[in-house]
Amino acid sequence: MKVIKRSAVDFNISDEGEENDNEEEEQLVEVDLDDFDSPDTLQKKLQLSVTPQQVFKAKMIATKKVQGDYEDQYVHLREYCDELIRSNPGTTVKIDVEYECNPSSQIRQFKRIYICLGPLKQGFKLCGRELLGLDGCFMKGPFPGQILTAVGVDANNGIYLVAYALVEAETTNSWCWFLECLGEDLDLSYNSNFTFISDRQKGIIPALVKVYPSAEHRYCLRHIHDNMKQKWKGQKFKNLLWKCASVTTTQGFDKAMNEVLIEDKSLHDWLKEIPPRHWTRAHFRERSKCDVLLNNLCEVFNRQLIDARDKPIITCLDYIREYLMKRIVVVHKIIAKCKGPLTPTATKMLDQIKTDASHYTVIWAGTGKYQVTGPTGEQRAVFMDKRSCSCRKWDLTGMPCRHAVACIWNMAMHGSDEGIPEKWVHEAYWLDTWKKVYAHTLDPINSKDLWTPSKCPTTLIPPKHHKQVGRPKKKRKKSADEVSQLTQTMSSSGKMPRKGNTVTCDKCKQKGHNQRTCKGQRARTQ
Repeated sequence: MKVIKRSAVDFNISDEGEENDNEEEEQLVEVDLDDFDSPDTLQKKLQLSVTPQQVFKAKMIATKKVQGDYEDQYVHLREYCDELIRSNPGTTVKIDVEYECNPSSQIRQFKRIYICLGPLKQGFKLCGRELLGLDGCFMKGPFPGQILTAVGVDANNGIYLVAYALVEAETTNSWCWFLECLGEDLDLSYNSNFTFISDRQKGIIPALVKVYPSAEHRYCLRHIHDNMKQKWKGQKFKNLLWKCASVTTTQGFDKAMNEVLIEDKSLHDWLKEIPPRHWTRAHFRERSKCDVLLNNLCEVFNRQLIDARDKPIITCLDYIREYLMKRIVVVHKIIAKCKGPLTPTATKMLDQIKTDASHYTVIWAGTGKYQVTGPTGEQRAVFMDKRSCSCRKWDLTGMPCRHAVACIWNMAMHGSDEGIPEKWVHEAYWLDTWKKVYAHTLDPINSKDLWTPSKCPTTLIPPKHHKQVGRPKKKRKKSADEVSQLTQTMSSSGKMPRKGNTVTCDKCKQKGHNQRTCKGQRARTQ
């Protein structure tokens, strides 16, 4: 952002936020918007003497010019959507408006918007993993709402956004609308067996039951633990919970629950109230080829939206699109360095499995059936023709377990051409699959001056909003555990923890590294 600097004495900003007219020579000076947060910064950097009220008004004017006007962007929202559809064929955009009593009115009040970019839709259908994480995060501007997201898993176990929406609130009605739009894009029927994972937010559970009653709905284990530790605190209870959720057989789950019963009957009864099909691998379906217990998919993506949630609607939506466009390019650079046949993450997983499999002995039972015995004496039955093991890890993930790898090596010893473990990995982990998914790239769009005027006869206006009393809060509410950890850290060191903060370089002003590790040149002042 640039402001006009004349002299240290004559330059000032009026109470109306406009620059006073002076006859001295004008000089452009580059100023960051963050510099407007403090009059002292402007005093040191530009030798300007201003009041906090003048700084606030000047920053509001500068922010409006850089990021756009909150109300005006609703008027041009349809034109932005048309540009998205034009530049990225196959894109789905749906805008819902409030009910209007007068049909002849030329004004419609915005309610919600759903976007599924065509290339991302086509890429997700090639992933081969029928699982989506669902979550929402709040907006921070003058027209608050919720950003709903549906995030999948790619071949490298990375996040892959499929669709996003901006709705009025996180309710059953808004979630039903979002899921119905999502189903139309992904060809999901009423009786679909698709897998979803989410927190137990208000409205999402009844919405999934209503829209997709046959779908598998997993609950994020971290949020179950957050509810549990309000009464049962400590690492001991946390380990018991994770043991129950992590075992992959029903027999192992029953044994883990008995350990909980012995330790604390009330906790056992509390966990029994949550159906095990929602939170334990022993009761998960095998269709999705993914055994995740946490909804980190959406939480990782929501972290990328921190700088977008206080922006005007078009600026916010385009921030998401630009982030996705840049992320695809980053993945392309990683793919170019890979040799395959599996993705980097899948290769590391299989290497660890191979290390564990070296301690197992195998007995061939004929016709693709094997008995595998471990170092502690446990036995598992492996059926190579079905790509299945009685431990169920191969069935759940699509990655051969250590019992299956031991059988594959046994096949190689007897001259079989199929004695290579990589050939038995599900295609969802192949490098070729990863390439096919990210071959669908997002195309750039033009700025507003080149948008085609909307042919819709009505004009959109901002949504309803009742301003709350007091200063609006921008930071999310921390859980009791986060507050206690923060208090302990400050009491021990006397300083705020830096965990989760992004470092900004003083030289190039880029994030992710500091001045010592910077490889660029020091930024020049114009």
